[in-house]
Amino acid sequence: MTKRTIVVTGACGYIAQRMWPELSELYDLVAVDVGEVTGDGTKLRDVRVCDLTDPDRSHYLEHFTGADAVLHCAFVSAAGLDATTWQNNSDQKFQAEYANVGMAYNVYRAAQEAGVRRVVVASSNHAADYFERLIWSERLEFVTPEMAPYTDNFYGWSKVAYEQLGFVFATGQVEGRSLEVVQLRIGGPRDDADLDNVAPGDLKKMHRGLGAYLSRRDQVQLFVKSIEAEDIADANGVPFQIFYGVSGNTHNFWSIVNARRVIGYQPQDNSQINFADRIAEIAREGKR
Repeated sequence: MTKRTIVVTGACGYIAQRMWPELSELYDLVAVDVGEVTGDGTKLRDVRVCDLTDPDRSHYLEHFTGADAVLHCAFVSAAGLDATTWQNNSDQKFQAEYANVGMAYNVYRAAQEAGVRRVVVASSNHAADYFERLIWSERLEFVTPEMAPYTDNFYGWSKVAYEQLGFVFATGQVEGRSLEVVQLRIGGPRDDADLDNVAPGDLKKMHRGLGAYLSRRDQVQLFVKSIEAEDIADANGVPFQIFYGVSGNTHNFWSIVNARRVIGYQPQDNSQINFADRIAEIAREGKR
C-alpha cells in the first residue's frame, strides 16, 4: 500500500519531534524548517530548508506538491524572548505573532495552490484562554470548541487568527476551491503534566496541569486521525473543525466530545491514573 505524503512544517520543533517516529512509520514525510537541528541538537535528515514567512511562495511551493496533507507546526519566536512566554504582550511579541499569522496564510495558500487535500494546524488552548480566568475564579466550569474564542494575549490572538483564516479557506471562497482544515488546540504536551511545578496544596494549579495533559501517544493518535478522517464537514457542510488536544483526563475542563464524534478520537491516557502517586503526594504535602 502506498504511503500518504505529509508535509510537516517546523519539523525540527518540539511538537513535530514528539510524534516523529510514529509519523515516519505511517507516512512519507517532507520535513520543512528554517534549520536542520532539533531541540536536543540532533541533525534531522533531508530537511527542506526554507522560510515560510516569505510571501513569495515560489521559493517553497515545490515542497507542497504531491502531498496529501500538511501538518503546520512551524512557529516564529520573538527574538530575545523565551518561546514559552505566551503572556508577554510587548510590541516585540506582537511583531513575532504577526509574522506567525502571515506564515499560516502562506501555508494555506501554498497547500491550496499545490492541490493538497487537508491542513492540520498545531493551534493552542490559548486561543480561548481568557475563559480560564473564569474557570479558576469559579464563574465557569467547562470550555467547548464551539464557544467564541477570547484571549488576553498576543500569542492567543495569533492562534485565533490561524483558526479564522483556516475557516475562510475551508469555505471555498478563496480561488473557488475548498481546503479542508483542522485546528488542534494543544493543551499540555509534557510528560510530567506540569506537576513538578505545583506547590503543596495548590489544588487549582494541579487541576490545571492534570486537565491540560496530552500524552505522547494520544498526541500521535489525534494528529493521525485528523489527517485520515474521511469527512470533517461541520453542520453546514464546511470542512473545518477545531479540537482540543488533551488526553481523556478526569480533570479535563476543555471538551473533546466533538473530536470523539467527528474523527473517532479515543484517548488512551488519563492523568489521574498516570500520576496518581504524585497527586496523592501533593495532597498530603498540602494537608501537612
